[in-house]
Amino acid sequence: MILSMVKRNLKCYFRDKASVFFSMFGVIIIIGLYLLFLGSMIEGSVSSFAGDNARFFIDSWIMGGVVAASTMTTTLGAYGIMVTDQSTKVIRDFKSSPMKRWQLVLSYIISAMIIGSIMSLFTLVLAEAYICIKGSILSFDTLVKVLLVMLLSVTSSSALVFFMIVFIKSSNAFAAVSTIIGTFIGFMTGIYIPIGQLPSAVQTVIKIFPISHSAVLLRQLMMNEAIPINLVPEEFRLFLGINLEANGVVIANWVHIMVLVGTAVVFYLASLIIVTRRKEKE
Repeated sequence: MILSMVKRNLKCYFRDKASVFFSMFGVIIIIGLYLLFLGSMIEGSVSSFAGDNARFFIDSWIMGGVVAASTMTTTLGAYGIMVTDQSTKVIRDFKSSPMKRWQLVLSYIISAMIIGSIMSLFTLVLAEAYICIKGSILSFDTLVKVLLVMLLSVTSSSALVFFMIVFIKSSNAFAAVSTIIGTFIGFMTGIYIPIGQLPSAVQTVIKIFPISHSAVLLRQLMMNEAIPINLVPEEFRLFLGINLEANGVVIANWVHIMVLVGTAVVFYLASLIIVTRRKEKE
């Protein structure tokens, strides 16, 4: 029964071309801004240590952030199916069926994770295609690590988005939330403006935001293909968000991973508690 609902949700999502487009809209904006001027602004500042690989280095930096951002925007778009079902009262039909409430909720979560993984993989393929113009494709070992981080990021993003969605009842409210997230995701991943240029208070917010941690991991993996990360000056790594710092200490990669895992566990549990305890309206 869960499998049938998952198939139904996937069909609903991919059949709605506008939904697919707008779930990628934030990513499209980021890439567009990068092609117009962001890339040229930063490229000159890395030529001193990156040499001929400066563009390859910066392309990998931006695309690592883009892939991280896509894990949130695409899972958000996937949860639009649940909001639509609620606003059109279709979900009442499902609740009156033999399907248990937890099965219904789980079907939406699984659907969102599958959609997020597919669309993020599509984003990664496009990113790599662009990087290959002036660089090279990821090695097999690095690609496997990137895919694992991407899946972890999808899981974390799905949990965080699901927590927000359980409070949304109308399509208009969902559209507003989607617009806000799509707009600010570029700032939260340090793409529009490098983290080092932002006020310390804003930097703190970014460090709390889970997707910034997946962006760090993806950037390190992808940029290491252009130039070994340990050869990049530490102040520049902090400036671009290749590393994050807390209390004057660079955050270790295992901490980034634990933040993503912890986000998934905490927000899924919190969401499920809210959903299962909520009284159904007659």
